[in-house]
Amino acid sequence: MSNQSAPAASPVNTRSSAPVDLTRFAWLSIAAAVATIALKTFAWRITGSVGLLSDAAESVVNLVAAVVALIALRVAIKPPDKDHNFGHSKAEYFSAAVEGAMIFVAAGVIMVSAVQRFLHPQPLENVGVGLLVSVVASVLNGSVAWVLLRAGKQYRSMTLTADGKHLMTDVWTSAGVVAGVGLVWLTNWPRLDSIVAFAVGVNILFTGGKLMHESGMGLMDVSLPKEDNRRIREILESFTGENIMFHGVRTRESGHRRFMDMHLLVPGAWSVQQAHDLVEDITDALLEAYPDLHVMIHSEPIEDPRSYDDYDFGIS
Repeated sequence: MSNQSAPAASPVNTRSSAPVDLTRFAWLSIAAAVATIALKTFAWRITGSVGLLSDAAESVVNLVAAVVALIALRVAIKPPDKDHNFGHSKAEYFSAAVEGAMIFVAAGVIMVSAVQRFLHPQPLENVGVGLLVSVVASVLNGSVAWVLLRAGKQYRSMTLTADGKHLMTDVWTSAGVVAGVGLVWLTNWPRLDSIVAFAVGVNILFTGGKLMHESGMGLMDVSLPKEDNRRIREILESFTGENIMFHGVRTRESGHRRFMDMHLLVPGAWSVQQAHDLVEDITDALLEAYPDLHVMIHSEPIEDPRSYDDYDFGIS
């Protein structure tokens, strides 16, 4: 048996901060949906406006989406297990896809109702009270949407971001409906209510399409944003020297979790301990900038031509 020392092993580091339980935000969304359904249904019943009816229908969709978001957040926070070695965080993308689909459903209900009422216009009643109730519901939705969008950005949650965008769409829908009903009240032209409702339905289709696209990109293991990749490369380059290089750097997002792996080139004569110490230092620097980043580093001998097989792959 040869006594020649073996190449340095491949240290791997996957430590990172634990995920945060975000289900409280989903419960907030559910409560807001129930309250706005009650308010908007009351506004529709006293006015007879198809615009307000479509607005109430979208709030029902909001409730369904909020329940789906709650389920997704409960699943996403589960730790890795033997069947899901990388965790369950991609459940958030399914929630975002459902949110997008629900927005399509809401848009369909709004547009069909608008066409029917355009063909069969009806006068509106108690418009002032109905508009006031709808405005109160919109303020409630807008406040909750702001909380969800802020939390989604802070915790990098696709589910909360999607739910916040969904609620914000509802706010703009309500604004359009209120404007339409108000114009009907002023002009005494009932069909204007239907025209505004249809235009609102078309507008929110774009929000649904954007959410579907974003969730699909997440399921396809999209790379981290360019600014994050650039910052990661700057951190790695701070360790680069005559005998230390890196390549094959890859990043990806999976719900609220972020992953990065790379190949580290060091002298083949280094001991396992030397390579390990450098890996730990690099990992510490990366986690200082991105505490939730899951880091995996594979070390290779810099003199071996096989170490450069994947040199052309990596983040830009």
